[in-house]
Order: sequence, then structure tokens, then C-alpha cells
Amino acid sequence: MDYKNSMITTVTQKNMVSIPAVVGRHYGIKPGFQLDWQPTAQPGQIAVHVIPSRELLARQLLGVGKKSARRRHLAAELVRERASEG
Repeated sequence: MDYKNSMITTVTQKNMVSIPAVVGRHYGIKPGFQLDWQPTAQPGQIAVHVIPSRELLARQLLGVGKKSARRRHLAAELVRERASEG
């Protein structure tokens, strides 16, 4: 991201801050995302981490494992594992 100019935002009376559009687009910040504000060792500086919405995280997980599951017979593996245990 190219920051040629500083981007200053103002804290409202309700302690709310707007995210500059260029920052929101760069980090893919959308409504429902959370921001984790962490203090740093530098006085007057904080670190902000973007936490995607649970919906987006769930969508990203959709279908994970399908490729390997096709090659494996998971139910048969479970039956064999249970049989060997006992």
C-alpha cells in the first residue's frame, strides 16, 4: 500500500473512528469485521489487527478437506480404528 500522504481520522464523542477507504480496501475490511487494538512498546502507538467476520471464516472453511476425503474412505478408517482399540 502506498501512503504518500498521512491519513488522519477523528475519534467521535462515542469513541468511534472511521477507517480510511484506501485502508479498508487494502485489508479487505468489511462490515462485521472486528479490529483488535493492541498496545505496543512504542509510546503513543498501537497495533491494529483485522479479525474477519465469523461468516467469512466459515465460508473459507467450506469444502476444506473434500479433496483428500475423496481419496479416503473415512467411515472405513474409523471402523478399523475403533476395532483396533478394543
